[in-house]
Amino acid sequence: MRGNEARLSAFAALRTRVLLVLAGFMVLLALAGWFAFNHIVEQTALRVGALVAERQVQYDRYRGLETLRREVALAKTLARAPNIIAWAKDEYDPTARERGIAELEHYRAAFDDESAFLVVDESGNYYFNDSQNSYADDPFQYTVRSDNPRDGWYFTTRSRREGCYLNVDHDDVLGVTKVWINCIVSHEGQVLGIVGTGLDLSEFIRDVVDIPQPGIQSMFVDASGAVQAHRDASMVDFHSLTKDIAQKNMVFSLFDTPSDMAALRAMMAATADPEDGPSVQTAYLSIDGKPMLVGVGYLGEIGWYNVTVMDVDTIVDKRLFLPIGVLLAALMGVAALAMAYIFKAMVLDRLERVEAGLTAVRDGKRVQFSPDPRNDEIGRLSRALADMCNAVTDSEIGLERQIKERTEELESLVNRDALTGILNRRGFGQAFEIMRARAYGDSWTYGVLLVDIDHFKPVNDTEGHLVGDQVIVEVARRLSSAVRRTDICARWGGDEFLIVIGNCDAERLDKIAAAIIEMMRSVPVALDDGRHVDVTVSIGTAIIKPDDTIDSATAMADAALYQAKAQGRDCAVAFSADLAAAG
Repeated sequence: MRGNEARLSAFAALRTRVLLVLAGFMVLLALAGWFAFNHIVEQTALRVGALVAERQVQYDRYRGLETLRREVALAKTLARAPNIIAWAKDEYDPTARERGIAELEHYRAAFDDESAFLVVDESGNYYFNDSQNSYADDPFQYTVRSDNPRDGWYFTTRSRREGCYLNVDHDDVLGVTKVWINCIVSHEGQVLGIVGTGLDLSEFIRDVVDIPQPGIQSMFVDASGAVQAHRDASMVDFHSLTKDIAQKNMVFSLFDTPSDMAALRAMMAATADPEDGPSVQTAYLSIDGKPMLVGVGYLGEIGWYNVTVMDVDTIVDKRLFLPIGVLLAALMGVAALAMAYIFKAMVLDRLERVEAGLTAVRDGKRVQFSPDPRNDEIGRLSRALADMCNAVTDSEIGLERQIKERTEELESLVNRDALTGILNRRGFGQAFEIMRARAYGDSWTYGVLLVDIDHFKPVNDTEGHLVGDQVIVEVARRLSSAVRRTDICARWGGDEFLIVIGNCDAERLDKIAAAIIEMMRSVPVALDDGRHVDVTVSIGTAIIKPDDTIDSATAMADAALYQAKAQGRDCAVAFSADLAAAG
């Protein structure tokens, strides 16, 4: 009896010890698993947060550029407009003033804000009109002075001598607060003034910055770190062009330590110089004692940076990972070796595939994130992350497509004549190089026609510029319709047009020139008011070789055109060695 009790007692003690050892092992294994699980959760959250931060910065940068890119491009074009340059050079000439104001009004209607201004450097006179056309009768507002601190923006911008610069400012005279786009007007190295427009700051903040996104705060700062756009208006640094650094509202003041501030400066420098790193920089910095994920991107066209601050705990809800913890707890009942194998097979390997998918999306690979097909916690998490990453990728592709379309639109504005829609000089140069590159050998020759509208100045002087514009548009239409799609037709300047015919000999070129003269002579130009204007043209032609330059080609055609005018106009003259000797 006593032996049985002893054996039972020993059995009970052994079982207890085994249970205790197993329990202890399970506790150790559970602790190891817990720490491993938390590490995986934290790393996944950090990687997802970094991925979202990079995409968010790119998205914020696109929104900022999309709003300002077109306005800056239009302002640059306005600063190069011949009528604006002529007015700034001779402010009080009635004709130059009339044309300059008309040009300014034309661009004002194209700006989103429908406002535009010009400061003439010689006098300091400030001309402005707004979307209500309040100053149509007299756009003159006031005169900027170097001894007036409120006019410091002009003299600071002028000292840079070229380019366009943005400034958030409140104009006390006009009573408006805007993001001002200031483009320097210059001619042959001389600063003639500044033109530009403005965007309403409150609308810019509403459309670009103040978009409700939990856990995400976006802002725009200039190169010095002064805040230019923020959902909190008190954070915006007005008049930043004329302030000392100590007086500015700087983005660096948001961060807790000097090392965080230095890190942000380094991120800004790296994004501004693509050779030093990627176009988007992310890092964890401390704000109010809490680590925040900060992303920085550079908006090179306008010289601003977009700074995005993200609370990862808000963006990535770690409760999504709770089912994985439950799954791990269930696996703890399995033997140690089996548990290790199952843990690796069912958790770590699958999470690694999720991480690999996230890494592929982060690296910009054009592959869809492949979710885990199983219907468990990791599978649901994987699908949730896959949906998010695929949506981010689709959004990025859409943004890239829109940016490409916008770029093509801007290139069209640069290469096309605004009045006629045909190529301008810049566009002609590119088209001519493409045509020569496609030539079939050095034996090809090209026909060049320099077409000039006869007696065009009297038409402008007697009938007005609107009629003159109608004549130019109609002549451009006829010329472009008279050549093949593979040929080039461009407005060379004023009332001159340049045509290049590919694979053309002298006989064919003479026929084309004669046909153009007859086409112009036989059909008067119909005006919008029902009248008709007789139009003739003079043409100088030349045959050139593939290695001839644009300058040499136009010089030959111009010499022939001069001879055509000397012969009484309404005719065509071909360039010859005699003309070259006479020239």
